[in-house]
Amino acid sequence: MRANENVMIVDDHVVLVPYRKEHVAKYHEWMRDATLQELTASEPLTLEEEYEMQEKWQSDKDKLTFIVCARSEESRLTMIGDVNLFLKGDPKDDPEFEVEVEIMIAEPGYRRKGHALTALQLLLSYATSPAPAFVPACTHAPLPIPPETLVVRIGDKNEGSMRLFEKLGFAVTKHVAVFGEIEMRFQSPVLPSSSWRTGDVLLRN
Repeated sequence: MRANENVMIVDDHVVLVPYRKEHVAKYHEWMRDATLQELTASEPLTLEEEYEMQEKWQSDKDKLTFIVCARSEESRLTMIGDVNLFLKGDPKDDPEFEVEVEIMIAEPGYRRKGHALTALQLLLSYATSPAPAFVPACTHAPLPIPPETLVVRIGDKNEGSMRLFEKLGFAVTKHVAVFGEIEMRFQSPVLPSSSWRTGDVLLRN
């Protein structure tokens, strides 16, 4: 999405950076893993196709993608996954407009250490807030999005992900047993979106 092509979000232990060409080779390596393909419902692509997909996602108006990096005490960044928003419908005139949330921590050594929770909070607080002062509102569009349009769909046996999104204020709204899928939507009475952790939004050359 053009809205974030030069934006990075910085926190003490996690940094979100735009998905660029220099990330594609590593991302391609991750997505050759059969387990990650199954968890993300993805088909394997060639390296050339991955580069084409990166270019497409950068310009698409309905996909907001960041690479998740772990930040060391020395401020060294390690690429560990990605976090995404998929906008479905037109926010201006579609009553069924929704925004699906996805996250993947691909590096096993960085799982279950709080990186996913922090990355999601940084992304969601950024996407639901007005544009930073240095970003023109027209460039920030179609952001910000209403928090109540956020939805996540996960496997009904994925208890870890369910607990993760409960911490963010999501609650189960539907169980599609035939597909083994749980739908969770953000419920502001459960947890106000203002409680999400925010990061420093910076421009990246």
